[in-house]
Amino acid sequence: MLSPHGICLLWEPELIWLHVVSDACIAAAYFSIPFALAILVTKRRDLKFGWVYWAFAIFIMACGLTHVLSIYTLWVPVYGIEGMVKATTAVASVFTAAALWPLLPKILAIPSPFELRQVQAALEEEEIKSRDATLLLQQVRDAQRAMRESVARLTAIVETAVDGVILLDAQDRILLFNPACERLFGYRADEVMNRNVGMLMPEADAAPDRQARHFATGGEAIGLRKDGTTFAMDLSVGQARQDGELIFVGIVHDLTARKLTEQQLQQAQKMETVGQLSGGIAHDFNNLLTVIIGNAEHLSEQLKARPDLRRFADDICQSGEQGAELTQRLLAFSRRQLLRPQTIDCRSLLDSMFKLLKRTLREDIEIRTSSGPGTVLAFADRAQLESAVLNLALNAQDAMPSGGHLTLATELVTIDDDRALHPEVAPGSYALISVTDDGEGMTPEVTARAFEPFFTTKEAGKGSGLGLSMVYGFAKQSGGHVSIYSEAGLGTTVRIYLPRANTGGSQADLPDGEDTAPRGYETILIVEDDPFVRSSVIRRVEALGYRVAAAVNGKDALQQLRSDPGIDLLFTDIVMPGGMSGWDLADQARRLRPGLPVLFTSGYALETLVEHGRAQAQAIVLTKPYRKVELAQRLRDALAAAVVPS
Repeated sequence: MLSPHGICLLWEPELIWLHVVSDACIAAAYFSIPFALAILVTKRRDLKFGWVYWAFAIFIMACGLTHVLSIYTLWVPVYGIEGMVKATTAVASVFTAAALWPLLPKILAIPSPFELRQVQAALEEEEIKSRDATLLLQQVRDAQRAMRESVARLTAIVETAVDGVILLDAQDRILLFNPACERLFGYRADEVMNRNVGMLMPEADAAPDRQARHFATGGEAIGLRKDGTTFAMDLSVGQARQDGELIFVGIVHDLTARKLTEQQLQQAQKMETVGQLSGGIAHDFNNLLTVIIGNAEHLSEQLKARPDLRRFADDICQSGEQGAELTQRLLAFSRRQLLRPQTIDCRSLLDSMFKLLKRTLREDIEIRTSSGPGTVLAFADRAQLESAVLNLALNAQDAMPSGGHLTLATELVTIDDDRALHPEVAPGSYALISVTDDGEGMTPEVTARAFEPFFTTKEAGKGSGLGLSMVYGFAKQSGGHVSIYSEAGLGTTVRIYLPRANTGGSQADLPDGEDTAPRGYETILIVEDDPFVRSSVIRRVEALGYRVAAAVNGKDALQQLRSDPGIDLLFTDIVMPGGMSGWDLADQARRLRPGLPVLFTSGYALETLVEHGRAQAQAIVLTKPYRKVELAQRLRDALAAAVVPS
């Protein structure tokens, strides 16, 4: 029942359009202000109190709407809606005003352009003073440069030293621990700084009341690694004074390789002594057997009319022949048998042995053969070599009572000057024949005694204990070597190294020497539980130019991968203690570091590892033992494979 607002203006056109144009201009201006504020706040996110701008924009927008409604009510009396809009505008205005007053002190605290210019002038003045100070500092730097260069040279010597260098104070606290010490003891430098040097020696734990002063006496001692293992070390210690205080400088040399060489030479000497003894016994025993067999044969001929008694004579003769076979094996072990060496094509020999073994071994034994590139020619007695391979195959069959796989392989290998694992073997090129099974395997204790004559793990009457002894003697007498790599539950690999036949050809079949080995600069994480093998591998990899980090098991390796992002490649053994194999370690490492290159190593062929689920067929595996050229090439292959997109 309300009348439009135009009635109040008596519908005078001039007044009507004056109000319309005025309210429209005011509304347009009000509506443009919020858009300008929105652009300002979104573009300048560094503005403080941005929400105030949004509140003010809403308030202005409501004001503009009231003027629009003023135009509309000239003709339509919607005064209720107009009142509600005005009420909303009132609320927005009160809220904006109430929020603005508390913010006023903070807004006034914002620096003005004048204050900013004052600060800039102060900064320029400080810059002038800084230039003067820089000139003064330059003079100090020039004076210190010579000292720094001298210290840098000394630091370079200590940091790159092959032997460990430890600096101690008068209270036996460690002041310096070089990278060689980190590799020897397994500690980082920051883990041992200012701690007593006794933590590196097991004798200190045995007698905690004693000072580690015996460290300063030098000589041979036992070192204690972080993982609890020990190693033999040689100490050379001197003393000096620094700022009036007594300090000690210790040089630590790792004796692990030397001790291993001594142990292996002692084992070789023991085997040599046993061989000489068994050879002498076999020689004399053969004389006795000659008499026994001869008399038994004569007695058998004389007792043709007495079959019952003749059977006893035949038994004596057969037993004598079995004794002769035993003495023949003893002579082989003692290297006193008569050999007729000749040039042997190892590939064709294994092919012929394959046919023989198919008829000899059980049907549940699957036999495979493989050969390396090129022609593999050995210089040895063919009959004795065939007998050795047959002996190893029969031993492998006994180790696989439920069936399995037997692999015969041959290739050309080179044993170089780094002979820490086989110091009694002359360096050079060899023809290698390996016999691998996936049977029960042997424990380290059994493996250590496997070549001893009469040592056997078989039941009484099922083995003489001379099979491996004969193989050992044959290889040694031929100028070669034989080695065993075995682990319980995985299988055994026996490798026979024989001299290569001199065919007058070039040695281009197999690259030889460290000059041909590709080098690198990346960081390699070596994971190997055997301390002797780990020490040898670290030395070889460092000689190729790489930086090395070492771990004793999978858990230690994962910790190092988490803490050291600079590791470029994981080089791990397949079979390790602690419940984590090398393959499991690689899986977890690649979860931490996707695309991390991994090189595996094992004493078993890749085929055997794949069958046991220990590796994938496409994995890069370096078979033990290996030479430097093979190691260098496999490292580059693994690093190159990592950058190829899958």
